[in-house]
Amino acid sequence: MKSQPKLWTGNFISVSGTNFFLFMTFYFLLVTLPIYVVNDLAGNKSEAGLMTTIFLFSAILIRPFAGRWIEGYGNRKILILSLLLFLGATLLYFVVSSISALLAVRFLHGIGFGMATTCTGSIVADIIPDSRRGEGMGYFVLSSTLAMVIGPFLGLTAMQEWDVSTMLDLASISALACLFTGLLIKSKKKQDRIEYVSTTFSWKDLFETSAVPIAITGSLFALAYSSILSFVSVYAGELGLGSISSYFFVVYAVVLLISRPFTGKCYDLYGQNVIVYPAILLFSIGMVLLGMADSIILFLLAAAFAGLGWGTLFPTYQTIAIQSAPPKRKAMATATFLSIFDIGIGLGSYLVGAAASIISFRQLYLIGAAYILFCGTAIYHFLSGKKFHQGHKREKGIAL
Repeated sequence: MKSQPKLWTGNFISVSGTNFFLFMTFYFLLVTLPIYVVNDLAGNKSEAGLMTTIFLFSAILIRPFAGRWIEGYGNRKILILSLLLFLGATLLYFVVSSISALLAVRFLHGIGFGMATTCTGSIVADIIPDSRRGEGMGYFVLSSTLAMVIGPFLGLTAMQEWDVSTMLDLASISALACLFTGLLIKSKKKQDRIEYVSTTFSWKDLFETSAVPIAITGSLFALAYSSILSFVSVYAGELGLGSISSYFFVVYAVVLLISRPFTGKCYDLYGQNVIVYPAILLFSIGMVLLGMADSIILFLLAAAFAGLGWGTLFPTYQTIAIQSAPPKRKAMATATFLSIFDIGIGLGSYLVGAAASIISFRQLYLIGAAYILFCGTAIYHFLSGKKFHQGHKREKGIAL
């Protein structure tokens, strides 16, 4: 029996570690800066919300250019530059003392984050063996999922038990660890050479068109996911479950960790549709359970189904985006996918917040479940699933 190519190489571990600390810093500051703005800088809730908006805006803005630079100069060089910028911006939080200065730092920090996440996505796409693409991307994305659990927990603990200075110390340590693991990544020699730096400019050079359909699909699902990411803790408080709200993402991550070896291998063996359609159903069930939750058991059961559903969909969509692009355009495909996806998260947070002022969160999650199951299935089918099914049949020689 032919042995599988190795997945857990030094490079794969290093880039996953870099991704973990990158998102650890992101989530760490995501939950603590609004508190810092309101309590220490005497800002209002609107200004606190801008801290995330301006960060994501600059990340989205820079990603297409980062993909272009990676194609020209190699992903490791741009990665190290972005991680230095990311660390520098993290240290600047120590010296800001006004809302306007903090917004400027957030904008700069978002640039470093957008460049770095584009680089890590490009690097991991290069080093994962083609036959283990689904499995490898699943484990890679799991690193950011674990950060989503650990980061907020440590951040809120630091703010509650100590002070802002300690919180920023921990964020800086995480950013420094991110740079350290990034330096351990070894690039291929061909990536160190400048393949081309075009002197002409075209908007098409900043986007990979083959990745756009699945990126749009992902962003439309992100509209629903943003209701969990941004408001599940608020909803838990309304249910009288605020004390266990932090365990939602713990259960989410544990279920992902257990399921990842199976879902990734199924993708590699049977293709995307075998994974995506059941994952859409599971995600929808998770939203239904969340809308019906009136006890700890239902609330955490919703986390498990959401983890199986969305936690499987996101890495699958990112894998599809990368596989659909030519080899030299993997970096741009990563940038295109993440940029459009982040637009969905940002827009979704705003729309969900606006909708929550009209209807209850319970109603919102139930409507979200119907949206995911019916609209989501149709969107995926027509933008990607149908095309894959037809191509798969052609490969098997089945007449269409």
